[in-house]
Amino acid sequence: MALLGILLVGNGWAEETHLLLFESGKEGYPRYRIPSLVATKRGALLSVCQGRADGGGLTGNVDLVCKRSFDNGKTWSNLTRVANFGKDTVGAQSMLVDGQTGVVWIAHTVNPGREKEAAITRGETKQSTRVFVIHSRDEGKTWSPSREITKAAKRPGWTWYGCGPGVGIQLKSGRLFFPCYHAEGEKGQTYRSHAIFSDDDGKTWILGGNAGLLNGEPQALQRTDGSLYLSARTAGGGPHVRSIVESRDDGKTWGRKRLDSSLFDSHCQASLLKLPPSDGKPRWLYCHPAGPKRHNLTVRLSRDEGRTWNAGTLLLRKGDSQYSSMALLPNGRVGVFYDCWENQNYQLYFTTFSPSEIR
Repeated sequence: MALLGILLVGNGWAEETHLLLFESGKEGYPRYRIPSLVATKRGALLSVCQGRADGGGLTGNVDLVCKRSFDNGKTWSNLTRVANFGKDTVGAQSMLVDGQTGVVWIAHTVNPGREKEAAITRGETKQSTRVFVIHSRDEGKTWSPSREITKAAKRPGWTWYGCGPGVGIQLKSGRLFFPCYHAEGEKGQTYRSHAIFSDDDGKTWILGGNAGLLNGEPQALQRTDGSLYLSARTAGGGPHVRSIVESRDDGKTWGRKRLDSSLFDSHCQASLLKLPPSDGKPRWLYCHPAGPKRHNLTVRLSRDEGRTWNAGTLLLRKGDSQYSSMALLPNGRVGVFYDCWENQNYQLYFTTFSPSEIR
């Protein structure tokens, strides 16, 4: 695996080594994309992304692939395949860890490999996106077969569907909760976020209510008062700010969408992470490309559970940076798994930082 050394200059890049974890063109896949990262109950790190065998976008032969680390991300296992549907497209994945049982869950989708994303979204294909879950009981060493939950997770008339991408969360009630999104309406032009959840350890899954209009690729956190905060990419050519929706009944229903002008949105996915409180105050992290055209991967800190995001920032990477996923490591540092456009292809890197570096 290749290493990229990062030089600290003033408030520039964090002085960390960024590990090239999935290098496009290596280990059997012409292209990798879309990171998901979790730390298991026993302290293992699982990094999952899409291995695009046909080398293009989210179409054709796409698998889910995984690498594991047992030393806070210093070294990683060889690539293993998590989900494969032959020539069809596996993607739009989201991961979560059941903190009670230790089981790792992945929700993912499957599209007909011969069809383009735009055609599926517009409803021009015979088959639209299907929804599946898989799980691991041994820290990601082995995985169950994919189990279809489309009838429970998706309404008739929805065309395109995405789980996350990124991670889900477990609520105070024990509920397993995956933020998702879908396309509906005439020619699939209306994007909405929603959630699917399970109250019986993943045996059955329930579809929650729609969360706002013209938004997608959501991530969520739960506040100390039990309410849910959902941050989503603003769709439909809307303004470059994040769409925020909140729920007070664990995702069954959602309030009105608002636009948070303090959070720049480069029309890209962003990741969220809740850290343990410090000095009696909450600590939430938001990671996103902070510049136009998906540049300058930046972490922002909130000390009031997402009501404001002005408690500090940290620039993780200058230049092109796109999707990301964060996890709290056993050693107290934060791991970030992200993709970027580099050397005429997408590359996926892993890095870490200390929360104290955010200023």
